[in-house]
Amino acid sequence: MVLVSIHARPTLEDVAARAGVSRATASRVLNSSPRVSPEALEAVTAAVSELGYQPNRAARALVTRRTGAVAVLFSEPEPKIFDDPHFARLIRAGARALADVDVQMVLMLVHSPDDQARAHRFLAGGHVDGALVFAPHQNDQLVSVVKKLPLPVVYAGKPWGPLRGLHLVDNDNEGGAVLATEHLKSLGRKKIVHVTGPLDELSAIDRLSGFKSAMGIDDKASTKLTANGGFTTQGGRKAMAELLGKVPDLDAVFVASDLMAAGALEALHEAGKRVPEDVAVVGFDDHVAIAEHTEPPLTSVRQDSDQQVKHMVAHLMKLVREEPVKTKREMLPTILVRRESA
Repeated sequence: MVLVSIHARPTLEDVAARAGVSRATASRVLNSSPRVSPEALEAVTAAVSELGYQPNRAARALVTRRTGAVAVLFSEPEPKIFDDPHFARLIRAGARALADVDVQMVLMLVHSPDDQARAHRFLAGGHVDGALVFAPHQNDQLVSVVKKLPLPVVYAGKPWGPLRGLHLVDNDNEGGAVLATEHLKSLGRKKIVHVTGPLDELSAIDRLSGFKSAMGIDDKASTKLTANGGFTTQGGRKAMAELLGKVPDLDAVFVASDLMAAGALEALHEAGKRVPEDVAVVGFDDHVAIAEHTEPPLTSVRQDSDQQVKHMVAHLMKLVREEPVKTKREMLPTILVRRESA
């Protein structure tokens, strides 16, 4: 006969006994309550590690009415999500930031009306504690779908429509565009043009506004100096070619994303323009997979996507825990990173 030792799964009571605290104190530590002493936090954390304790999430959900999961929704077509490295960076940042607070990420790609209906059913079904929403486009129905739900939500950037009651974390797109344009002016460039993003996105509109402000021009004058690149490489190439036709003697270009700037550089090379000798180029994003690898390396406005997502997660978790939130709309700074293109 073979004797098998069966070790029972450690319980919360076991953790409390090992740590020398009450069950209630151990529970507060495991639920990240601020109402615990540093000594209790250290003792309970050590006991959890020594015993290999794993909380019963189903039981905890019954008590706390929390699922330990957060939905991350992108309102973009799938090809854009998987072809643009900016979105891969956001998804990685979201997974990492949520893991740091022991929360599971539920990624949802919501583009069609059917996607929106499924998202509504899922979010209304109590499967997640809150949502991070990336819905930048005008007339995007996802925003109105989410607004109707009794669910904590934090938006990436400004959604279209009234902002009253909404929580969001944005980057200073307009200020970053001013930085880029002023830098080109400081280099002595006189014929500066701008490749915009799609103008159904407020980030692109803000970057266009920054360009116009720094140039001191109105809407009418700006139409002669701008072309829409659609936030794609091919779009950036076409927009740059269009601008070379409009302004043959242009000597600088501010491009509203690094992906478009890569295409703009290709168009300039094809046109026989030297960068930066003939045309100085500044992008926007400072994406590590792009800006450092163009020819020449790209001067770019850095928006820190990792920090944006971290701030969104921190903001959302306060809402989930029903803690007071001082600022509903947070604006993160942008900086100019200089490389050889300008």
